[in-house]
Amino acid sequence: MRIKHAFLTLWAVLVTLPLLWALMSSFKTDAEIFDSPWTPPASPQFDNWSRAWEQASIGQYLFNTVIVVGGSLALTMLLGALTAYCLARYEFPGNRFLYYTLIAGMLFPVFLALVPLFFVVDNLGMLGTYHGLILVYAAYALPFTVFFLHGFFRSLPGAVAEAAFIDGASHAGVFFRVMLPMARPGMVSVGIFNFLGLWNQYLLPRVLNPDPDHYVISQGLAALAVSQGARSDWSGLFAGLVIAILPVLLAYVFFQRQIRAGLTSGALK
Repeated sequence: MRIKHAFLTLWAVLVTLPLLWALMSSFKTDAEIFDSPWTPPASPQFDNWSRAWEQASIGQYLFNTVIVVGGSLALTMLLGALTAYCLARYEFPGNRFLYYTLIAGMLFPVFLALVPLFFVVDNLGMLGTYHGLILVYAAYALPFTVFFLHGFFRSLPGAVAEAAFIDGASHAGVFFRVMLPMARPGMVSVGIFNFLGLWNQYLLPRVLNPDPDHYVISQGLAALAVSQGARSDWSGLFAGLVIAILPVLLAYVFFQRQIRAGLTSGALK
């Protein structure tokens, strides 16, 4: 047990220290970052954050990311929940074939689909657009969402759904008013996992989003690293990095109990 605690403590330190170092560096001057990298700033430079937000367009990148990730997350959760529910609760010819076909999408390397995906999105006129990225993101996250939620819907008691049908509820009513609320732990867990994965996505927008006005945060940070590095504005670069990291950290801090509850519930079921 002590060895386990020591290992977990070491792991926590290894994960936390780089984040604290980046946060500390975001309040330093460029000279302090190189001359005293491990000491706190002599005087916090709050203008680093405002410079990164305005001059480096971090605010625009965050706005684009919120639109793309929010839209794709809503679409993924709706389609994923509906698909997982139908495959888990209804028996029909081809049920298993459809399920395993969707799950096989998790094994397909996205690298192999980049070139045909580029031409498909380009031919549809959605290259460098919000809705183009939203649809691709949703398709990318759908297999994992169906796989994750399938077990939750299979484990829910059928007697509750039957009672709702006897009371006159429709199939849609049973799903949205009975089964979906009962699967809330799984919905929250897979929603957080999808949020983290889509927020940090770089390869897909790098190929499908060439318009700088629609850059998401991952593309923006890459552009920021080049531009700020060329100007030797390292303090602005660290400020931009911390601003980009904050939404992910806050999401985990606020929803960590729901994530653990969803994973535990899924394991028990």
